[in-house]
Amino acid sequence: MLCRTALTLVMLVAFQVRQPDVIFVGTPPDVVDAMLKGLEIRSTDIVYDLGSGDGRILITAAQKYGARGVGIEIDPALIKTAEENARKAGVSDKVRFVNADLFEADIHEATVVTLYLLEELNIKLRPKLLRDLKPGTRIASHRFRMGDWQPEKAVSVGDRAVYFWTIPEKK
Repeated sequence: MLCRTALTLVMLVAFQVRQPDVIFVGTPPDVVDAMLKGLEIRSTDIVYDLGSGDGRILITAAQKYGARGVGIEIDPALIKTAEENARKAGVSDKVRFVNADLFEADIHEATVVTLYLLEELNIKLRPKLLRDLKPGTRIASHRFRMGDWQPEKAVSVGDRAVYFWTIPEKK
């Protein structure tokens, strides 16, 4: 019995998949609002935040628009923070946070994807987005573009930019 209990505890402990590619820097609330507004979030959307940090984008999407969401985060400490923030905001039933590498995570059910990574990470992620997401899936990136994939629109929020793309039809 002791071995089984110890195994269960080991299975329940979150782990860091690998070292993060970037440090967590939260997206300011006015940029979160601009991202979600520009994405035209609806209650039927499933928002995936890749590198979800403290959960603020998903929590706002759930609170303001009634959307469901999944945060993919490599840092287990940030997942704990995000889960607590979601609980305090009363949206734990609408959002969940997964301890995973965003380059390997299953994101196929997303109708919307949000990013605040570096441009080189966006470029590295782009083939996965194009391969795994359905045509029509909307993407927003705070501050960083995706190389030569031109955004359909861009908005400025003070000195910050938000870029928007849509997954095209498969050829």
